[in-house]
Amino acid sequence: MHRFRLALADLASASFAYSPLQETVLSLRMWTHPGVYVWQTPGFERLRPAFERLDSALLRALIASNRWVPDFLTPRPLSPAPDFRSELALVRALPPERLRTELEQTFLPHDRTLPAPLAAGLADPARLLTRIADAIEEYWECCLAPEWWPQARTVLEADLVYRSRVLAQHGAAALFAELDGRLDWQDGVLAIRRRWSATDGDVTVDGRGLVFVPTFFARGAITSISDEHPPMISYPARGQAVMAGAPAGPPPPRSLALLLGAPKARLLALLAEPASTTELAVRLGVTPGAVSQHLSVLLATRLVTRARHGRSVLYARSPLGDGLADG
Repeated sequence: MHRFRLALADLASASFAYSPLQETVLSLRMWTHPGVYVWQTPGFERLRPAFERLDSALLRALIASNRWVPDFLTPRPLSPAPDFRSELALVRALPPERLRTELEQTFLPHDRTLPAPLAAGLADPARLLTRIADAIEEYWECCLAPEWWPQARTVLEADLVYRSRVLAQHGAAALFAELDGRLDWQDGVLAIRRRWSATDGDVTVDGRGLVFVPTFFARGAITSISDEHPPMISYPARGQAVMAGAPAGPPPPRSLALLLGAPKARLLALLAEPASTTELAVRLGVTPGAVSQHLSVLLATRLVTRARHGRSVLYARSPLGDGLADG
């Protein structure tokens, strides 16, 4: 069990962010543990030919058999929406003499040995670190950045907007309860009930901030292997079915469709959680322009709200829209 001890000031300063680097590194689990993250499987199968042309042996070696990844590859985001290359610069800045310790913390507790590509590379840790960072950067550029990340970023941004609404409307206890079933909040202690590191962790946040990061590649709340790193908890992102091209959901009630018209009623039903114009267009199988026209009407009638997050404009139902959609 991992425990995070939060004073009142720590609770007030807790924040949310997403991380393109974390998603890049954790997505390597798709190639070592196929079938675990089912919503991502269709998209990543399309990426397989491109992935196999990369330094795939090294990239696969970064994931332990129990799906652990070295902490230095997933640094805590320094802003709510960091740039991939600014995060990768933190990886490149790791002192090479730290590399062996980071790898041993990841692989020895469960696998008892380092993967061959990493063990051999430690003869020159600075060169190995550069090779790892270069391989991750090439993977990002060739596989994720062109098509996968733009859609993934929209889902992650929508998650952050939703969490902000829950926190504002219902408070921290309700927020933690909804993030993941592994989390337990009692008397100033936020615990991840399932063991993640080799030993129980007991972390006093002590003004360092606690950052929550949504991810597509975790089955429940997780944190760093070592307690030496700044406090961070990653949790399963909402709306992952969108990435698999899942259907838009059941049709809205007939009475709502009669009142608003079928297109606007379907949009209102979908906006129980925040979404962008592009995401809604994909789910409905229509053009973004058509979605924008209907959203303009819903916005003018105060049935939805609009907020900018990062590069995206996200829409969500207003309290008035909630009441109407819920009958």
